[in-house]
Amino acid sequence: MTPDVDVAIVGAGPAGLSAAIELRRRGVGRVVVLEREQVAGGIPRHTAHLGYGARDLHRMTTGPRYAALLTRRAEKAGVEIQLGRSVQSFVGGQLFTTGASGQSQIQAHAVVLATGVRERPRAARLVPGDRPAGVLTTGSLQQFTTLHHQRVGTRAVVVGAEHVSFSAVLTLAHAGCKVAAMVTALPRHQTYAPLRIATAGRHRVPIHTGVTVAEIVGRSRVEAVVLTDGRRIECDTIVFTGDWIPDHELARSAGLPMLSIAKSPIIDDGWHTEQSGVFAIGNLVHPAETADVCALDGRAVAEHVMDWLTLGRWPAAVAPINVSSPIAWAAASSVGVTFRVEQFVTGSIEVSSGSEVRHRTKRKQWIPNRAYHVKGFTDCSELRFRR
Repeated sequence: MTPDVDVAIVGAGPAGLSAAIELRRRGVGRVVVLEREQVAGGIPRHTAHLGYGARDLHRMTTGPRYAALLTRRAEKAGVEIQLGRSVQSFVGGQLFTTGASGQSQIQAHAVVLATGVRERPRAARLVPGDRPAGVLTTGSLQQFTTLHHQRVGTRAVVVGAEHVSFSAVLTLAHAGCKVAAMVTALPRHQTYAPLRIATAGRHRVPIHTGVTVAEIVGRSRVEAVVLTDGRRIECDTIVFTGDWIPDHELARSAGLPMLSIAKSPIIDDGWHTEQSGVFAIGNLVHPAETADVCALDGRAVAEHVMDWLTLGRWPAAVAPINVSSPIAWAAASSVGVTFRVEQFVTGSIEVSSGSEVRHRTKRKQWIPNRAYHVKGFTDCSELRFRR
């Protein structure tokens, strides 16, 4: 079939928009970005705090301004952004979409999947108890407060103690909701000390470690949570944070091989998947990185997309990076190999390519729920942990 477009990009977050901008800069003709929401920009649209743009824009800005800037740059570059249009499935370069105007098909020479990541909600964590109102994720909390200016409650419990969990504490405080406690099943929190002090420390939030929520109590509204150690905390709001999972359903339904733990498509260091012409970038493949790292993924994948468009180059095989416990998973990103660990451990990480050990990190403590990078070794085949 003759392609309708040169490149179809699924997802208008930082990764998708940055890829589209760079492809247009390189002279690609028709680049279409398909976005299921009514506004482009992705998660940064409703994260009003500073911290966006450091690596890609080389300056700090807020999430909404960052999202708006990328959107304006894409429009100025001639990128066609189709809002309110969901991709239901794709076969090779043929995408089947639906939206307010009905169903349609798009034939693309190349497809870039940039569908992003989400937090696992209460149901996916198998938390028992009642089903009242007041149970949120950080994403829904931010949308309620930033986009819709709604009140979410008066007293909350935050489930999780990683970076985004402490961000949720700040969001709740700005919304006038007191945080009664944070709880984590791990033996201690997983964020940086300055962030903990500026959020939980500043607002005098106790952090309960080694426990999690055993039951949610409440009829029309949350009334309390019961922890696994038997303690009961009165609250009217629960925010489940972190525990990231890629929005991988589209990739999985298309038959792309997946990493079993990360639940992300297997890629190589050029963001190629096992299907010719299909690339995967951003937090779809390394859940969950910062927005600027995802944006840099978008810029970097453009070179490989160009190779496919002009030369028809595609690797004969795409293999995952092998890892051993306590490393949970590893994947290529624009800043090198990105990986996460399953538990608090001390040791070094050994980077191998075939039988050759190419690099060994310094011995240090590695913390779960944090993204780590080994820079300059994206073509590695294995990561091993050494005590």
